[in-house]
Amino acid sequence: MASGTVKVDIEGHVATLTISRPEKLNALDLDMLKALVEAADAVEANPDVRAAVLTGEGKSFSAGGDIKAWGGMLPQEFGHAWVRHGHRIFERLATLRVPLVAALNGHALGGGLELAGVADIRIAEEHIKIGLPETGLGMVPGWSGTQRLVRRFGAQAVRRMALGGEIFTAEEARLLGIVDAVVPTGNALAAARKYAERIAVRGPAAVEIVKLMIASANGEDNGTAVEALGSILAATTGDLKEGVASFSEKRPATFKGEW
Repeated sequence: MASGTVKVDIEGHVATLTISRPEKLNALDLDMLKALVEAADAVEANPDVRAAVLTGEGKSFSAGGDIKAWGGMLPQEFGHAWVRHGHRIFERLATLRVPLVAALNGHALGGGLELAGVADIRIAEEHIKIGLPETGLGMVPGWSGTQRLVRRFGAQAVRRMALGGEIFTAEEARLLGIVDAVVPTGNALAAARKYAERIAVRGPAAVEIVKLMIASANGEDNGTAVEALGSILAATTGDLKEGVASFSEKRPATFKGEW
């Protein structure tokens, strides 16, 4: 299926999300942000999907936020309609119930790197460049570049990109822990799908739980992780069955402390 500027294809237990705005190097605008949410919803709604891949169409993964989309916004509009809106959408992708593998087939700069940062695993082609060039435009990373990326990549790597304007090669990014593997040009998508298939054959419930546990340990979305894990556990108990039955039968519940 295709939704706006993001295509969703499902093969077996793996969903592939493809950012499709190649004529703009997959630069992100408001329509694309909306399409990313719809793609995430499609993945969540399909119980057969156990892993997902995120990539870009054409020569770029994503060149980041489209300056034409936000350059003319008033400060308040920019803060709410662009930054806060983008934050919510990136958080949606970062907290997918299934692991997400990013296939970096082209440069990932600014918002494009922040988008890659929502993935659990990143596989980059050897020719690509990675960086956070926003301060060179008088702007700051706004879609969790100084937050999620620091937690996942480490503060010093982010300092070098955001403060010093350093642009890393794929291999440099691998050595810094920004990407997990480097493959020859043209091979990122195949390698990402292979890794997603590797995930998909493992116990799906265990994988989902482990993803939540890692997010909690990493200081990400602790409230959701704890409540999701607690709810999953409570849903398996005899006490819940008794509580639901008593409600349906309009009688007081008799709990036995059954797990």
